[in-house]
Amino acid sequence: MEKVPMTQAGFVALGEELKQRQSVDRPRIIEHIAEARSHGDLSENAEYHAAKEEQSHNEGRIAELEDKLARADIIDISKLSGDTIKFGATVTLVDEDTDKKTVWQIVGEVEADAKKGRISITSPLARALIGKKKGASVEVNTPGGAKAYEITKVEWR
Repeated sequence: MEKVPMTQAGFVALGEELKQRQSVDRPRIIEHIAEARSHGDLSENAEYHAAKEEQSHNEGRIAELEDKLARADIIDISKLSGDTIKFGATVTLVDEDTDKKTVWQIVGEVEADAKKGRISITSPLARALIGKKKGASVEVNTPGGAKAYEITKVEWR
């Protein structure tokens, strides 16, 4: 069974989503199914079919969350340090073409969220950064073509 690396915050967030789906969403969906059943003929009952589909989606996500939580390998970022980029590092990059500065934290797949500045350890950019140090240049193949970045800061927060 392969471990799923994640931060403590990612583990807590998954646990909260699981609790929400089990204790709030599941009973609500069951109520919708019961209500839709009371409307009669199930073969032509769109409400019933929509509620059953929602139930299937919710139960699938519950199983996925339980699996990821069971396989979680929680990495305590507060105990990490050094100037070499690895899981948990927060990296400041400058695009060598546009001089645009971006900040990314390298996290597990399950907690990656580009809008919040967190990229997955398995992403092309993170894979290019792993093992590098401040001052290094990295080239990453993106859907829009190759991009070159300079690493200006490596932090642990």
